[in-house]
Amino acid sequence: MISTENIYTLIEFDNYSLTPKYLQLCNCIIKAVQDGTISQDYLLPSINNLSYELEIGRNTVEKAYRYLKRFGFIKSVPGKGYFISCKEPQKSPSVCLIFNKLSVHKKIIYDTLTKALGFNAIVDLYIYNNDFSHFKHILEVKRDNYSHFVIIPHFVDGGNYADKIINSIPKDKLILMSQLVKGVSGKYGAVFEDFEKEIYNALSAALIRLRKYKSIQIIFPENTYHPEAILDGFAKFCNDHHFGHQIIRNIDKANLQSETVYICLMEDDLVILVKKILETGYKVGAEIGIISYNETPIKQIILNGITTISADFKFMGEMAAKFIKDGIKQHLAVPFYLTLRNSL
Repeated sequence: MISTENIYTLIEFDNYSLTPKYLQLCNCIIKAVQDGTISQDYLLPSINNLSYELEIGRNTVEKAYRYLKRFGFIKSVPGKGYFISCKEPQKSPSVCLIFNKLSVHKKIIYDTLTKALGFNAIVDLYIYNNDFSHFKHILEVKRDNYSHFVIIPHFVDGGNYADKIINSIPKDKLILMSQLVKGVSGKYGAVFEDFEKEIYNALSAALIRLRKYKSIQIIFPENTYHPEAILDGFAKFCNDHHFGHQIIRNIDKANLQSETVYICLMEDDLVILVKKILETGYKVGAEIGIISYNETPIKQIILNGITTISADFKFMGEMAAKFIKDGIKQHLAVPFYLTLRNSL
């Protein structure tokens, strides 16, 4: 029987990571086996001992052990404890996910990617809240710790220097998601949205319904992480199809107009818009139209259904996982879809 005396030196929690602690614990054990530090028949600490030594809840340890047992990585022997059961675990990728913010569609990406990579993959999630300084710090600290970096690069300020820090990552480790970054060189993977083309084609698909309105206004705050390419595609569509159009920088101060379609990029702005519509009494889908970015289940219900433009986030996660597993270094545009509902 192999003892547990060194196990505690192999487990380290990162309080800045959004990866749940039970998964961090699983990742540490998996990594130790993959590195050859511990091997088959290694006796793991009891749930109580691990909970006490690491100062974490018993539920966290129980959940980690259940997870590892479910995939056959460990086994339990009544009266003896938990043992490493795998003989020669396949070397799997260790992935640092760096997302700009938390959202429903980011969770879809995370869930799809981790499922596609498989249980043995080590995946840590970090959020930098669109702040370039925070993003830079994460990369500087974590640069040498992972086999791959999957990055969604959206910044409110400081993004002009993003290429310099991203170029410090070896290109065989890099996958960009959502958008490309000007100045990032070499061959690397990217699963990106063509924002200009996306909005133009989505509005074109909705043209028959849009014809009953005179103008289209897009809510695009002054300080936003959204790319200007969205405005380029919006303006091109409106000019090509002879719609009056306007950019609203602050929906709080805007006066709603009838025979107008409003395009919302941000969930907070959508809430304000809906409140204003309810206050004014305009009939949605007749006097005022609404198009919202990014499909979420609640938009099927609000105001009897809100029309959405959305990238295929499940596809994004699946392709990022494929790029990691197969070493693919190409740029792939993500499919998008328009979901027409009663708000238009």
